[in-house]
Amino acid sequence: MKISSFTKERLIDLDLPAGDKESAIRSMVEILSRSPNLTNKEQFLRDVLAREELVTTGVGYGVAFPHAKSEAVKSVVFAFARIRDGIDFAALDGKPVRLIFLIGAPKHREPSRVYLNLMARLSFLMKDEAKRELLLEVGSVEEVIRLLDSIK
Repeated sequence: MKISSFTKERLIDLDLPAGDKESAIRSMVEILSRSPNLTNKEQFLRDVLAREELVTTGVGYGVAFPHAKSEAVKSVVFAFARIRDGIDFAALDGKPVRLIFLIGAPKHREPSRVYLNLMARLSFLMKDEAKRELLLEVGSVEEVIRLLDSIK
């Protein structure tokens, strides 16, 4: 699986302005709405926020994976953003989040294994401190795509 097949350059923001968790999620949903795979951004936003209420998706190490299965998503898709100063995301380790992957999947139309496999691969990438540092430093969306695709 090539990770970049689930995103596009227009779904990557290397300097997302966000002051808090909800504004970051709202901005990320706006970015994801550039994809034809997202059919209703308001519904998807509600679904992501409802999922976030269950337990934080701030996994630690400055990384968050807000996500939802939603009727508003036609096919698995994700957006990526970097936040310069980091924000409180109620992360498990209490540290500010600077790297966010917003992931959407269809509620009923696609096998869960695609969605779960994507999340697992992104999680694997973010466990590597060197890769996290690279994502914090890269200067272009093309470099982000190359880094994402470097995962085997």
